[in-house]
Amino acid sequence: MRVIIFSWEYPPRVVGKLSDYVKVLSAQLSAKEIDVNVVTYGDTLTGTEQESTGVTTVRVSNPVRTHIGVLTWVLTLNQEVERAAANIYYLAKNQIDLLDVYDWHFIPAAVTLKSGLGIPFIYSVESLEDHRSQAQNTPYNMAIKSIEWLGFYESAVVSVRSEWMRDEIIRLYQVPKEKIIVISTAPNVWLPDMLKLYSNVAEGAKSS
Repeated sequence: MRVIIFSWEYPPRVVGKLSDYVKVLSAQLSAKEIDVNVVTYGDTLTGTEQESTGVTTVRVSNPVRTHIGVLTWVLTLNQEVERAAANIYYLAKNQIDLLDVYDWHFIPAAVTLKSGLGIPFIYSVESLEDHRSQAQNTPYNMAIKSIEWLGFYESAVVSVRSEWMRDEIIRLYQVPKEKIIVISTAPNVWLPDMLKLYSNVAEGAKSS
């Protein structure tokens, strides 16, 4: 199986806990003989790196240097994320089984790749705009929420780490409960459940 993971933070860029989570996950998946490619953001550190774990990391920078906020930064960065993922796809002779997209930042790229190349994606949710901001209904925040909604609509599966987050997504976005998978981070079940999720999404795409 070949997968691409999108994450807006990845070591050495650490903004929160997501960076280390994706680092550990990608290494664990690689140890199970999954071909893992991580596409992430880098400012001065860019390019392709083959890690000792077997994970291939591709860091891209934003072609636009000045931004008025995170929304313009995200939307302009997505074209580079798309380009990097498409390069991986063609180098793998069109054999990419799925994308795993962490948080809303790279949902536009995932939707484009799904539409253009037929690659299904998992939307792995770490947080929601309603929880991050106290001004959820301003035009700026509604634009971010529309990207979150797009991810819920276009993804094959939504992955969360708690039943509370699952219930919040249902409450705020009316996503069907059966589309949301709760993946516990308990050591004895985390990796087996992730492997099962990946396998189900890949097999579902092949049979559709």
